[in-house]
Amino acid sequence: MVEQGLTHHALAEELEVNVKSVERWVTGDILPFPRNRHRLAMRLGRDESYLWPDALTRDRAAALSESELVRVYPHRADVPADEWRQLFESAGAEIGILVYAGLFLAEDSGLQRTLRKKAKTGARVRILLGDPADERVADRAEEEGIGDALAAKIRNALVLYRGLIGTPGIEFRLHRTVLYNSIYRADDRLFVNTHVYGLPAAQAPLWHLRRIPGGELAQHYLQSFERVWDDAIPTTET
Repeated sequence: MVEQGLTHHALAEELEVNVKSVERWVTGDILPFPRNRHRLAMRLGRDESYLWPDALTRDRAAALSESELVRVYPHRADVPADEWRQLFESAGAEIGILVYAGLFLAEDSGLQRTLRKKAKTGARVRILLGDPADERVADRAEEEGIGDALAAKIRNALVLYRGLIGTPGIEFRLHRTVLYNSIYRADDRLFVNTHVYGLPAAQAPLWHLRRIPGGELAQHYLQSFERVWDDAIPTTET
C-alpha cells in the first residue's frame, strides 16, 4: 500500500468496503474474502500467494492457473500477424524474446521499429538467441531434420538485428540451453511456442497466456526466461 501511495481510507473507497475491514486486513486480524483478495492482489500488483501465503488452496491455485490460458493455436504459424504486433505493442515495462533463431521476427522491420520505440519510452527489451556454435543448436537442427540450417538462421537473425544491437534499452544475449519452449513476453502476456520432436517450431502449438495474481502457469515460463537470461552470454556484435 505504501508503494502504491494508498491510505486505508483510499483503498476502502476503491474496493467499496468498510475502512475497519482494511485496517484489520493490514494487521492480519482477518483474512479478506476470496473476491476481495483477488481485487487487492490486482490493485497492489502482487500475487495472492505472496500477500496471503496460507490462504490459497491448491484447487484455487489450479483454477487461477487455468484462467491464465487465453487461447491455444495448433501451430505457431496460425497466429495472425496482427496478434504478434499487438503483443509487443501492449508492453509497457518488459519485452522478452527467448528463441533459438526466431528468424520470422528478425525479418519483420515493423517489429524492430516497435522494439526500438518501446526501449525509447522506457521498456526493457531482452532478446535471447541460441549460440550458433553450440552443440545444442546442432542437436535441435538434427531433430527438425534441417542439418546446419538452424545455426545459419541464428547468424542471419543477428545480422538482421544489427541495427538494434547496442541500442539503449535493448539487450542481446546468446544462450546454450536446451529449449523446450520458445517464449515471447510483453509484461504479463506471453506466447509460449512448444517444441515438438521432429517438427519445426512454426508447426508446433502455441499457448497465449496472461499472468494473473495467484496463477502459477505463466509464472513458470517467466521464471524459466530469467534462468536462461542469467546463464546467457551478452553479445554486442553481429
